[in-house]
Amino acid sequence: MDIETFREYCLRKKGVEEGFPFDSDTLVFKVMGKMFALTSLSSTPFTVNLKMDADKVPEYRERYEDVQPGWHMNKKMWNTVCFDSGSIPRRELLWMVDHSYDEVVRGLTKKLRNELELL
Repeated sequence: MDIETFREYCLRKKGVEEGFPFDSDTLVFKVMGKMFALTSLSSTPFTVNLKMDADKVPEYRERYEDVQPGWHMNKKMWNTVCFDSGSIPRRELLWMVDHSYDEVVRGLTKKLRNELELL
C-alpha cells in the first residue's frame, strides 16, 4: 500500500484530521484530537506507527517481520509497520489502521465519543 492510499483511507474515517504537529516531514492522523497514526513523508521504506491493544502486540510482532516496536513511541502499545514490503496482506494493514483508530476512540472521554457520533 502506498502513502496516498493510506492517507485517503485514514481521512475517510469519522472525525479524522491530518496535520504536521512535530515537523514538516511527520504526517499525523488524529481522531478528535488524539493521534492514531503517523508516518514520515520522506522515509524509505514507507512505514506507519499505529496503536494496538497491548495484548495483541506480541502476536503481530511474531507473525510479521515488518511489524516492529514503535519508533519513538510507547513500545507496549505502538508498532511501526512497513506498508510497502508486500509481506503483510492488504486486509491486515487495513485492519491495523482500523484497530489503531478504534483503540484511540475507545480511550476518548464520553463527551468526545458522543461528539464523534454526531459527526
